[in-house]
Amino acid sequence: MVGSPERVSDEGQAVAGVAAAYSAFAERRPALYDAMFTLNVDLRFASQETPVDLARGFAELTETLRPFAGDDDLETFTETFWAGLHGLVTLMRSGRLRRAEQQRRLALLVDLVCRAR
Repeated sequence: MVGSPERVSDEGQAVAGVAAAYSAFAERRPALYDAMFTLNVDLRFASQETPVDLARGFAELTETLRPFAGDDDLETFTETFWAGLHGLVTLMRSGRLRRAEQQRRLALLVDLVCRAR
């Protein structure tokens, strides 16, 4: 178990905050979001060549998710959450998912991640 109900709630709120901020950024800054997350780039991820700012951002996300990873590899757990979040945002923005249900989908993703352990 992660800890007290209050701690789980606080940690879950942090994950929900990440999901909300990520989704809001995609809506507010669509061109920048696309440049950062959908266009082909020559950046190396998950390697010694990863730019420092990218590694720091991933590290922050990893620490937010740490309480829920349990025995899973933390980096893989984090990549899976990010991939789910990115997929939901990208599919909604492209009209492949119903926009009206986006907040519910984000809440479901957060719930699945937070109750994983």
